[in-house]
Amino acid sequence: MKKNHLEVDIKVPNQTRYLSLIGRIGEDIAKELVRFSGNRETLAHHINLVLTEAMANAIKYAGSGDKEKLVHISITICAAEIVIRVYDHGQGFDINSVPPPNFEELEDRGRGIFIIKSLMDAVTYRKLASGNVLEMSKKL
Repeated sequence: MKKNHLEVDIKVPNQTRYLSLIGRIGEDIAKELVRFSGNRETLAHHINLVLTEAMANAIKYAGSGDKEKLVHISITICAAEIVIRVYDHGQGFDINSVPPPNFEELEDRGRGIFIIKSLMDAVTYRKLASGNVLEMSKKL
């Protein structure tokens, strides 16, 4: 591992009860990023939110309701950025074809990708040999 490089690898059961735990882990990591020049409390809240949204999507759309499957989350911090990856085993989708939410009609769903794209500097979703990965990065 490189100097000033941190990687946290987490695997949890495909259950929503772990959402707040994963969000808090990301939040705690962000609060400790002394090299971040902005407001760390705001960054921590944003990291919690994107992790929770991404994991909820992985559970809902890619987990097929199978509580025995695992959701894999990787958080990597290097000198210039934080990169969060959420791996799933679903059929995948085109992240760029997800329409923005209709703010005229408040629904309980359909805002996750919009929120993630709004809070992070770069967001990609791609197919891997063993599933898919949502990659989100934020410059420090």
